[in-house]
Amino acid sequence: METLKFKTNVNCGGCIATVTPYLDQLKGIVKWSVDTSNPLKVLTVETSGLDADVIVETLKNAGYKADLMA
Repeated sequence: METLKFKTNVNCGGCIATVTPYLDQLKGIVKWSVDTSNPLKVLTVETSGLDADVIVETLKNAGYKADLMA
């Protein structure tokens, strides 16, 4: 299991509702959450072997930006 963190522009509950079907359809995500109270709007993804680029591209397709945090 791997935990990935991304800086995003997912700002609110409405944004989370928009990205939910995109992230939920990805095989390999165990669970995910967005901390909208953090100024960086951190998306935390627990994955079993899913590449970070796939998550970034999926959020892009949903209309949002995500940058992998070191």
